[in-house]
Amino acid sequence: MSADVLTKIEGKIARISLDRPKAIHALTTAMCAAILAALEAWRTEPQVEAILIDHAEGRGFCAGGDIRMLAESGAKDGAEARAFFHTEYRMNHRLFTYAKPVVAFMDGITMGGGVGLSQPAKYRVATENTRLAMPETGIGLFPDVGGGWYLSRLPGRTGQFLALTGHRLDGAECLALGLATHYITSGTLEEAKARIAAAPQRIEAILDELATSAPDAKILAHRDAIDRLFASDTLEDIFAALEADSGDWARQQLALLRTKSPQTMKVSLRLLHEGATMPTFEDEMRQEYAVGAHVVQRHDFLEGVRAVIVDKDNAPAWNPSTPEGVTDHIIDQIFAPLPDDEAWAPN
Repeated sequence: MSADVLTKIEGKIARISLDRPKAIHALTTAMCAAILAALEAWRTEPQVEAILIDHAEGRGFCAGGDIRMLAESGAKDGAEARAFFHTEYRMNHRLFTYAKPVVAFMDGITMGGGVGLSQPAKYRVATENTRLAMPETGIGLFPDVGGGWYLSRLPGRTGQFLALTGHRLDGAECLALGLATHYITSGTLEEAKARIAAAPQRIEAILDELATSAPDAKILAHRDAIDRLFASDTLEDIFAALEADSGDWARQQLALLRTKSPQTMKVSLRLLHEGATMPTFEDEMRQEYAVGAHVVQRHDFLEGVRAVIVDKDNAPAWNPSTPEGVTDHIIDQIFAPLPDDEAWAPN
């Protein structure tokens, strides 16, 4: 097992606790492999009736993946990055298809890989500390780990809005959009876990009993604007709609989008468009793996990581620098399927 993942059987449940606090529990290949191994072992273990996923200590549930490693690998042959995606997506798929109920506690920062870890769970618990986002377009990446599946199934055009802007949702907003099934105050989480361990057949009832009324979901005040301004699957249309709107909120979103990678914003729109009708989650992961394998070796991802994570100047020089410069041919290249012997598979 990875030292950064704690796994144990507790009564009638098994627990997975992410334990890499200095990196806000960002996932490594070894952590994903450890979770996969545990899930496989518990699959046929009669004592284990349910799985709980949380974080051991420190702030945040999971801040994403090992971005620096991905960029270093992408600058070379990309092999290590592909190995990470391959293992992480197998973990995502295993959780999505797992027969036993899974409860994910999204207490604190839940971004990128943390979304991929929590969204397949049958029960997804948000708290007043939850900050969920898919901020990948800011570093020249895209909302993977099933983002094309989950975001495309949100109400109206909220998925497209979240994918392009990387907007952070609080716990109440997660509940309102269906990204969380329950809203529970953080002070009640230990009681919830203890009660579920004692009676896993009552998970839903226990969470219902401990749930509290969530505050108003602020994003709902902008739902009409989101559906109108982000209506198109063409990035240039969204920019034009925002430019034509004189409201403060639209101006803020336009300014935000101008800081993101035009290339991976277009990738994100296509991913959600195709994800909405993807036959199975396995098909979604196969496509995202091919897209990820291509994107990590492209200029925008290496430049985004340099600007945001390495040098921290927050001034990435995207290439192409405008939506118009990103041709359909570029996007087609990124979405090209991998050869059969390189393609992702769930096992």
